[in-house]
Parts: sequence; C-alpha cells; structure tokens
Amino acid sequence: MKLRSPSTVRTVANKSALQSLLKTALLLPVMLFGTAIAADKQAAPEHDNFYYLGEMNKASTVMVIETGIVPPDLGKKIVSAVDQVIKNGDLPGAKRPADYLQYEPLILAIAGPDGSRMHSGRSRQDILSTTRRLMQRERVLKLMDAMNRSKAEFLQLAANNLDTIVPAYTNGVQAQPTTYAHYLLAFAAAFGRDSARLQEAYARLNLSPLGSAALGTSSFPINRQRLSDLLGFDGPIENSYDATQLGALDEGVELSGLCSNAALTIGILMQDIHTQYHQPYPWLMIREGRLTGTSSIMPQKRNPYGLNILRLQASEILGSAITYQIEAHNVTPGMPDYKRDQVEKTLDLTTDAFVKLADLLDNLAIDKDRALAEVDADYSTTTELADILQRDSDIPFRVGHHFASDLVSYGRSHKLKPGDIPFDVVQTVYAEALGKFGFERAQFPLTQAQYKTALTAQNMLASSKGLGGPQRAEVVRMLAAEKERLAKDVAWRQTQLDKLARASATLDSIFYRLGR
Repeated sequence: MKLRSPSTVRTVANKSALQSLLKTALLLPVMLFGTAIAADKQAAPEHDNFYYLGEMNKASTVMVIETGIVPPDLGKKIVSAVDQVIKNGDLPGAKRPADYLQYEPLILAIAGPDGSRMHSGRSRQDILSTTRRLMQRERVLKLMDAMNRSKAEFLQLAANNLDTIVPAYTNGVQAQPTTYAHYLLAFAAAFGRDSARLQEAYARLNLSPLGSAALGTSSFPINRQRLSDLLGFDGPIENSYDATQLGALDEGVELSGLCSNAALTIGILMQDIHTQYHQPYPWLMIREGRLTGTSSIMPQKRNPYGLNILRLQASEILGSAITYQIEAHNVTPGMPDYKRDQVEKTLDLTTDAFVKLADLLDNLAIDKDRALAEVDADYSTTTELADILQRDSDIPFRVGHHFASDLVSYGRSHKLKPGDIPFDVVQTVYAEALGKFGFERAQFPLTQAQYKTALTAQNMLASSKGLGGPQRAEVVRMLAAEKERLAKDVAWRQTQLDKLARASATLDSIFYRLGR
C-alpha cells in the first residue's frame, strides 16, 4: 500500500492540530500598528495526548531506522502501523488512548511484536515528560497571541486618549491627575514584562526529554538530538535524570507562576474599573450590551458582568497555579503528581482571561468631561501649587506643602472646589501658614490668574518634566516604544510558529518517505 502524507489523508476534525495552530490561517487579518495580527477567535483546539503520542512515535520510528536500530524493511512495516493507528484514531468517535501502555497494543495488532522496536530506548517516563512540554509549548504560544491582542487594545485605547485627563488614586484616595493614555501604558508595560517572561520561559520549556528512557538512557544508540529536531525542540535536556524526573516540576512552577503574575495585574485593573460603578455618574463604564446586564428587581441597575467574570477568573488562575504547587509538594522524584495537566489548565485559563480582557477594553466607554469634572472637584493639583511656590518664588517645598494642605482643609470644610476659594482667603491662609515657619515674606507671590492656572489639571500635566511622566510628549514617546515592543512580540511568536511548522512538515516528509 502506498502511504500518503497527512496533508492528503487527514480531513477529519482532529487532523494534525499542530499544523492548524502553527500555520494559524488567520481568519480576519487586522492591521494593528503596522503589524498583522490574526483575529483567530475560532482557533483550533489544543492537541490531545493521542496526537502527541503519534508525533513522538513518528519521530522515534524515523530515528530508530536512521540509527540502524531497526532495519529499513521492518521500518516500513512499523511506519505503516504507526500511520494506521493515527488514522484510526482520527475517525469520528474513535478511541484515542492517552497512555502509551494502551496505545502500543494498537500498533502491535497491525505490525506484530516487532512493532515494539519503535519504542527502543524509551519509557513512559520520558514520553510523559515530553508530552507535558509539547502541550505546554502549544499553549504558551496561544497565550502569547492572546497577550499580544490585549496589548494592541491597550495601545489603541491609549492612542485615542492622549489628552483625556482622569483622576489617579493612591490609598484609595484621589492623588493626582494623569491622562488615561498614561494610565493604560502603565498596564501595557506591566503586561509587557509578562510577555518577556513568557519568552524566557519558552526557551527553557522548548527542550526535549525524549530518549532519556526512565531516567538513565539505555544501551541503544539513541540519537536524542535527532528526536529533538524532529519534534521542533531547540535541543535535548542534557541530563537524563533531570529530563524525566525534575524538569517538569520547575518548568511547571515557572509557567504557573507567570500566569499568577499576569492574573494579579488583571485583578488590579478590574478592581480599579469596578470602583467607578460605586458612583452615580461614573466617567468609565462598559457599554451596555454583551458585557452588562440588568437586575431581576432593580430596573436602574446595569451590572458589569464582564468585570465580574474577569475578576473571578483572575482568582481562579491564582487558585489553579497554587493547586499545581500543592500537587508537586513533598513528593519523591518519578511520581506522576507534578506530571499531570494542571499547568495546561492554568495556561488555558490565562489565555481565556486575556481574550476576555481584550474584549472588555474594546467595550469601554469613557466620559472625558465627567473625568475632568471629577479632577476639578477635588484638590489633587495642589502638589503642583507647592512645586510652583518653590520653583518660582523660592519657598521651601515643605512650607508650600503646608500652605496647600491648609488651603485644602479650608476648602473642604466650606464645601468649596479649589477654584472657588476666594482669593483673599487664599492670601490669608498663605500668610498664616508661612508665619508658622517664621517667614517674614507673608505676601502671596502669585496673582489671582496665576493661582487659578496653577490649580488646573491641564497646567499640572503640561508642567511635568520627568522621564515617563504624563506630559503629552512623554506619553507619545512611550506609546511608540510600546508599539515597537508589540511588533517584536508578534514577530517572536510567528518565528516560533514557523519553526514548529517546518519541523512538523520535515517529520512527515521523512516518516512517509521511509514507509515507501
């Protein structure tokens, strides 16, 4: 029988998912900041254990034939059996065993006992460790895609709000004004560090345990580098004991910890948005639609379900990551506790959270006038008033700060906004404040117009000069830098996908050629 490659024979739903994911036939390409990012909202599901057992069996078959462990004629027989088992498993409703001890009898039923020669120099220990890395590798690249998409939303929203003045808070109290773009870029930077960590983790993840056998290799001339290349790894894990018994543990902790870190930042963002719903007139809300809902009894309510779901999911990610650490705690090497799929579950939850985050950002409604009114109604610009007194009138900052604090106390006690305090009162408060420090220059050095200007959020933001501040020029610069980082992150992911696609195509080409 003439063997044909999977590209011509596999047409069922579970066909070579790695090819589907890696080629990522981008359904709705959109141009974001000059970079094509696929809108693959219907991305193929991750591959299962059966699929990856098939890939490992193909790679092992190629290697044992090339090294002479299996003669070419017998190799053809094994190729045919491995291929038929994969095809049978791809049929609708077919069994797809995940355990090699259940998988191998399917090969032996076709090739006879000689079919087990393909398993030379292998063990379920290195197979399981390799499976974990293959599955986690696939999910890491999906997570990176979701993170890139959410970051694109952050940057687009920032670009649309360069001059949107909003209140910023410390200790839950309005602290200083900033721009919404400045605020969003802070989160883009934080998630950017998660992207960098993910790429660093991928370099440690994408190493092959296959061929290490149980823990001490074997007496067969197994070419572990060849197995690594055929499966798209960057190389083998050198120490065979580490490869099968230790590597899965620390890599799992690293990946789940990375997910926890991202979840914490998502949670902070959700909480910050959620505080707006405590107000009768929020300046930031979710547009009414899919992500909001009404009450069953209170007609005035517009519940932010999108926020609630994502906040809860961030907590679930943390719980899932901690579950893995608990499973891996106090076990001896070689136990299966830390070689199960808990890390994949955590990665899946995190990927889905970033998908939801991008959707949420795309559905935010910002009332710019209301945000500015909230800033103007409080005293968050008085820091700049103290700065001006020091910079322009040589009044020590602490003295100016004391005056500004007294001014705030007077205004709040009289229920006045900063700009509504009578100027003669301002002068009096200033003189009293300086008197407490023994200053003779009690005359307020600013004119009424200068005082009014000093208290505006626009003036405070325009006066900012520090690196990374909210002044427009700095925000524009940081936005451009984040766009460049996003483009590099997208390119990095595509490079990995291309490398894996080439390895998959090479494996199929060699495997099926050996079966002819």
